[in-house]
Amino acid sequence: MARATKKTARGRAAPRLAKVGPGELLTLLDFVRYAVSRFVEAELAIAHGTTDPVAEAAFLVSEALHLNPEQFEIFANARVTVAEGKTILDLIHRRVTTRKPAAYLVNKIYMRGLPFYVDERVIVPRSFIGELLDSHFGSDGAAGSLIDDPSAVERVLDLCTGSGCLAILAAHHFPNAAVDAVDISKGAIEVATRNVGEYGLEDRISLYRGDLFAPLGDARYDLIITNPPYVDAEGMAALPPECRAEPKLAFDGGADGLDVVRRILREAPDHLTPDGGLICEIGRGRELVDEAFPELPLLWLDTEDSEAEVFWIAAADLG
Repeated sequence: MARATKKTARGRAAPRLAKVGPGELLTLLDFVRYAVSRFVEAELAIAHGTTDPVAEAAFLVSEALHLNPEQFEIFANARVTVAEGKTILDLIHRRVTTRKPAAYLVNKIYMRGLPFYVDERVIVPRSFIGELLDSHFGSDGAAGSLIDDPSAVERVLDLCTGSGCLAILAAHHFPNAAVDAVDISKGAIEVATRNVGEYGLEDRISLYRGDLFAPLGDARYDLIITNPPYVDAEGMAALPPECRAEPKLAFDGGADGLDVVRRILREAPDHLTPDGGLICEIGRGRELVDEAFPELPLLWLDTEDSEAEVFWIAAADLG
């Protein structure tokens, strides 16, 4: 009788990784090359804090060896021990066979060079807003700045905070600001609490569990940042396994992806100061957003890796 083939969660045969003999992989680069080959072979989706299979492989190898990603190049040609090699190969095997995001396997992700704890209770952070805080909210009236003086910002709100990473980046960027962060998920608030504590920001960041603005009363803010759920029904049906490992609540934006965005734009004017503004990430839905809100003068912002996936609108233009 034929032996049953092990199946994945979706019913496909589980990938079999090429066996590695003793001494065949020696250096960090050797393990990265092996990982890249396995990732490409398995057709993994790479979209959770890294941009390609090479970056993902380097991230996993670095984490297995307790190295900061910036240290990888220094040690690229260094040899690893037998025990370290087994740890790396186990991570590669788990990444391929479980299709979980790499960040969940090591419970860590980096944004703007800062590490954050993550697990399956939160979406893996990959927002472009962190970069935009640096590029468009500068000082000394720099060209393109939407808020000239970060030190003058007194209150910031992070809606749909997830792991709390954007709230923490905002606290670092706006040194005099009190930051409120809201999420509807109990698990997300638990993860955010851990991250806020690890950065010692309990006195500056207040976390609220609730539905968007509901737990905030009549509070007003100089800046609202949000990376809300914005995937439409068609996109939800086509999510790769890696994304299906993340909380559905963090993706699902309703039939056209704009259910939550509409609510934010409708309610934000009641929570912004006169000179404040809203920055919102919407993914690749600019055309849909422009069609839905033709009366709003949305300013679309670009980053190194994105084009028109985030918009800004001043409080005065929201009415």
